[in-house]
Formats: sequence, structure tokens, C-alpha cells
Amino acid sequence: MNLGFGEILLILFVALLLFGPKKLPELGKAAGKTLREFKNATKGLMDDEEPANKKSNH
Repeated sequence: MNLGFGEILLILFVALLLFGPKKLPELGKAAGKTLREFKNATKGLMDDEEPANKKSNH
């Protein structure tokens, strides 16, 4: 799913209309924190799977 500049601009404009300029920084901060936590959780899952795969190969 590739978003071009126009699509991103439209999404930001709609978000600005819906939430107002005061709420956007808070929403961005929350979205960043959520993505960071998701990335850390998936990295942890991948790290947990690697040793199990190595044990089964021996």
C-alpha cells in the first residue's frame, strides 16, 4: 500500500478538520508511542522464535 504525497496531504487535512490543531500533536505522540511498542513487541516475538528454530535444527 503506497501512499503518494496527495493522499498523505488529504489524510492530514481531514485529521486537522476532525480533531483541530490543538489535538494533532497529542495524537501524533500517541501514534508514535503505539508504533514503538508494537515494534518492540514483534521484535521480542522474533527473538523468542529464533532459539527454538536453532534447537530443532540440531
